[in-house]
Amino acid sequence: MAYKILVLKGDGIGPEVVGEALQVLKVIARRSAVNMDFKEAHIGGHAIDQFGTPMPEDTLKIAQDSDAILLGAVGGPKWDNPGAAVRPEQALLGLRKALGLFANMRPVRAVKELIGASPLKPEIIGTVDLVVIRELTGGIYYGQPSEKRQHGDQREAVDTCFYDEAEIVRVLRFAFELARNRRKKVTSVDKANVLATSRLWREIAAEIARDFKDVAFENQLVDSMAMHLLRRPKDFDVVVTENMFGDILTDEASVLAGSMGLLPSASLGEELNSAGFRVGLYEPIHGSAPDIAGRDEANPLAAILSAAMLLEHSLGMRAEAEIIEQAVDGVVKDGHRTRDLAGGSGTKTVGCKAMGRLVREKIESLDA
Repeated sequence: MAYKILVLKGDGIGPEVVGEALQVLKVIARRSAVNMDFKEAHIGGHAIDQFGTPMPEDTLKIAQDSDAILLGAVGGPKWDNPGAAVRPEQALLGLRKALGLFANMRPVRAVKELIGASPLKPEIIGTVDLVVIRELTGGIYYGQPSEKRQHGDQREAVDTCFYDEAEIVRVLRFAFELARNRRKKVTSVDKANVLATSRLWREIAAEIARDFKDVAFENQLVDSMAMHLLRRPKDFDVVVTENMFGDILTDEASVLAGSMGLLPSASLGEELNSAGFRVGLYEPIHGSAPDIAGRDEANPLAAILSAAMLLEHSLGMRAEAEIIEQAVDGVVKDGHRTRDLAGGSGTKTVGCKAMGRLVREKIESLDA
């Protein structure tokens, strides 16, 4: 049986970094004697240019028939018009909804050799190892009505934040179950002092916490959480929150590692694939960076680590995922840096292709 993996390279630096991640997966497939069937399709800005839509129907059909999806960032200045009828980002929302991808997982881990790249003091970063779980299919991004309209001689706009119990329960249970396999601590983030949706969220979180007595649990308001992430990030293990809060906090958390070019993500659904694991969408959290596209300067490590998450969470290949993680750590420890991480004595700046090659070579040496 071949695992079906859809590769969506996206825009800007997407084709470069996803291309390197794809080569890493091919090395793992060969070394592990696992059959992986890779298919490529169009998405984002380039899909708009070719087909008039950010997600062609064929792309969605292939996605729905895949065990996992490896995705590059979409968008760029060419399509950066918030008033446009079609926008690259609509493809992401459509994929999440169509595939039922309700939980976005973003791990943030301090790497000793790169602590100097973080804007925070080394003693604050230290041993940071946390995961932010963001609910993906509800909240203000999907609530209706959501529109700009005219009221007399005034323009006005409305967005609706809506959650039902089932949406909240499933992402909170996901977070608690994940914490059981980590350091057994969950922090639920809301704005319960103001928002009705957050009060419901907090009420349900307390109920679920009673089912996980082995997991420490706390609530945090989103504004104070934004502060605590920078003041004491080492105190957190699994952080779970609603869609918009998660969107903001995960980007804030990304600075802890020193560069967005280091951080992978996984968006997971309830449906199981042919391997018996969750269908997932895997992507680096950084943007399409059109200013450096095609210049071989992008950092492929986040995309490569996203491929490692794909192996673990959608194919059940944890050992192989660890090999990729060890290879990335090894290359960084050897002093190799892409431009976003450049600097420091004993380091050497390399391009995107060279970094990908170094990781593949390290994998071969670890497997030997």
